[in-house]
Amino acid sequence: MTDAQPPRQPIGLAVIGTGFGCITHVPAFRDAGFEVRVLIGRDRDRTAARAERFGIPHAATSLAEACALTEIDAVTIATPPHTHADLAIEAAERGLHVVCEKPFAADLAQARRMLDAVERAGVVHQVGTEFRYAPAQALLAREVAAGTIGTPKLATMLMHLPMFAADDAEAPDWWTDGASGGGWLGAQGTHMIDQIRSTLGEFDTVTAGLPVVADRGQTAEDSFTVHFRTVTGVDGVLQSTVGSWGPLIMTTRIAGTTGSLWIDGATVRRAGADGEHDVPVPDDLATPGPVPPPFDLFATTYDWLHATGIDRAPYTRLADAFRRRILGEALGPNEPRPATFADGVAGQAVLDAIRRSAAEGRSVRIADLP
Repeated sequence: MTDAQPPRQPIGLAVIGTGFGCITHVPAFRDAGFEVRVLIGRDRDRTAARAERFGIPHAATSLAEACALTEIDAVTIATPPHTHADLAIEAAERGLHVVCEKPFAADLAQARRMLDAVERAGVVHQVGTEFRYAPAQALLAREVAAGTIGTPKLATMLMHLPMFAADDAEAPDWWTDGASGGGWLGAQGTHMIDQIRSTLGEFDTVTAGLPVVADRGQTAEDSFTVHFRTVTGVDGVLQSTVGSWGPLIMTTRIAGTTGSLWIDGATVRRAGADGEHDVPVPDDLATPGPVPPPFDLFATTYDWLHATGIDRAPYTRLADAFRRRILGEALGPNEPRPATFADGVAGQAVLDAIRRSAAEGRSVRIADLP
């Protein structure tokens, strides 16, 4: 094991993954002040071509090769989920600070090994839950914490997105394979789970179903419904699908003892005895507008999920928090807390409980997981 390297500027970064890694990670980490020195991918020719396209000095097919080519202080992992554990553990053992995409791991045992590795190495670690920094979501969480709706009691989150309803919709091979960590629960459910955990507290119990609506013989779900209860006493429902025809549905609503909060597009609204009001976004939570990535990077329908560029600004905030933590700088008292590998473990426990509930047709308590 190698101890974490002392901080220096600019911080040298390796981006692992030539898909979402190039679409979002490369521009966002550059926006946050990192120097992207090497791109790592499985296919040497594709990796070299994308490195040249984005002005990255080096291309490699392994972390060992990347470390031999140039000085690296940190890595960000944007690869299929079944590859995360080995890459994150190797990075930690090399003393590199690490950001890992979600879904975090294949299962809870693997997630715990990842957390143990970064803690033993003493490196800074974060999970790619960038929407903690999206203005509406961050503001909603702040309003709940401030008690503006009293004690939260009920939560509803819905997202119906008909991207994979058509027969010719394309997804990466890993995404349709349950054994590779694919499926819509990991892709979208992890964001919803993180929003609940960072806004309302830890999950206590889940009862879930993982149907496949647009069935093409895949082994991973394209939809999920989760009824949950938090340890703080909030009752709620998460439901999302990418396999159903029809208009887009997006709802995030939290009801409390004295009022309700909900997200309407990019606006947070609050209702109570005094009527309905917009909640203005404070300057410290505001971010620049979306920047669409180059469309020639998109190979499948799955890639087009990121076509609007809504990830870039919140991911830049996430990367900036990562940079400041590496440099030993304090985070602001009111800014969203970055998700660490400890959050990755907690979120993975909820994923495992949901999958167990769906498989066994019963409610599962998070604390009862082995």
